[in-house]
Amino acid sequence: MKIAVGSDHRGFDIKQQIMAIATELGHECIDVGASDNNPVDYPDMAYLAATAVSKKEADRAILSCATGIGMSMAANKLNGIRAALCHDELSAQISRDHNDANVLCLSADQIGVVLLRKMVEVWLSTEFSGGRHERRVRKIEAIEQGKDPREI
Repeated sequence: MKIAVGSDHRGFDIKQQIMAIATELGHECIDVGASDNNPVDYPDMAYLAATAVSKKEADRAILSCATGIGMSMAANKLNGIRAALCHDELSAQISRDHNDANVLCLSADQIGVVLLRKMVEVWLSTEFSGGRHERRVRKIEAIEQGKDPREI
């Protein structure tokens, strides 16, 4: 799988760890920045990574900033993006299984190395279960198109 990986300056160190884990698991990483710990704006990196997913240049993306909140807000502005801010292994797994999340957003300040590895591993290995969840994901897509999801 091809994974776009991005961060702001606060998430740079965790981004490097994410790329190492994903590569170790056999995935190809596209590094969209930041390139170091010098200040950059998180919306820029969220845009680059989420655009790669929306244009099918990457299968999924993983983003990191201090809290993960800004990255998730920015990434979710793009059509076709379902960015999930996750704080533990279960939320990472459910974001894929139930919500077909294609962008994982993480807090660089709140996740340790052991938890990070578990979250990345489970998120990359979990497939969307479909079924009753398929209808709900289609309703999210309807909202993106300006439609009332209750009509789906």
